[in-house]
Amino acid sequence: MEHVVLNNGVVMPLEGFGVFQIPDPAECEEVTWGALKAGYRLIDTAAAYGNEEAVGRAIRKSGIPREEIFVTSKLWVQDYGYEKGKAGLEQSLEKLGLDYLDLYLLHQPVGDVLGSWKALEEAYQDGKIRAIGVANFYPAPLADFCETVEILPAVDQVELHPFFAQPKALENMKAYGVQPQAWGPLAEGKHNIFTHPVLTAIGQKYGKTATQVALRWNVQRGVSIIPKSVHCDRIKQNLDIWDFQLTEEDMAQIGTLDLGHSEIVDHGDPAFIQMLHHWKIHS
Repeated sequence: MEHVVLNNGVVMPLEGFGVFQIPDPAECEEVTWGALKAGYRLIDTAAAYGNEEAVGRAIRKSGIPREEIFVTSKLWVQDYGYEKGKAGLEQSLEKLGLDYLDLYLLHQPVGDVLGSWKALEEAYQDGKIRAIGVANFYPAPLADFCETVEILPAVDQVELHPFFAQPKALENMKAYGVQPQAWGPLAEGKHNIFTHPVLTAIGQKYGKTATQVALRWNVQRGVSIIPKSVHCDRIKQNLDIWDFQLTEEDMAQIGTLDLGHSEIVDHGDPAFIQMLHHWKIHS
């Protein structure tokens, strides 16, 4: 496993385990525990996923020292604002059963992001969070945000996979010293990514699967990845990407798959933004 040093000096694994779309508590606890046993040391959850308590139980069940596990969670839009942001963080800590988070993100670039960020900045300065960041902040919103806030985000978690490579977004993050992290690094299974002929052919040269090639492509671009699976064999397979190196030719060939747009979500769609504002995660 390789690591990256964030802009505040915190060391973060380049690969982690994501628990999005695993709402069943028992299943989430079991697969998170399985991921930790397999060797993952970064676990990514969020208030909006509804499974922070299950993640916390898995962490305690693993017996792994807390300082060896990098835990990320995210503040949801419903809890944006200075006072509500502080309360949202405390609720996540309580559900996870933790005294601090390694990384805490603003989940969406909508609503009172500046008031929320102030709450995160204070929690960071008080030691409740080791690093703070954002998610789904595309180039223009991220530039505006970085030009406005006092503490720059350490991470921006956005959709990044071979079919939506976002090279300009990566350039923008690099300019501000923000670490890119990929949600949906396997395109949520779209585009036949698990059997795609280009990825499969490249993988055959190294004895690797198309999935492993897609993940390796991102980390060689300096992108942190958080693949998700509920299958034990795939959880282990997704972690087995650190013993081979794609060539420049391989990287360029994978780069030709880029569609230049997402087919999962569209943050430029007003209806999607309205949905984010009205999506309640608790009463």
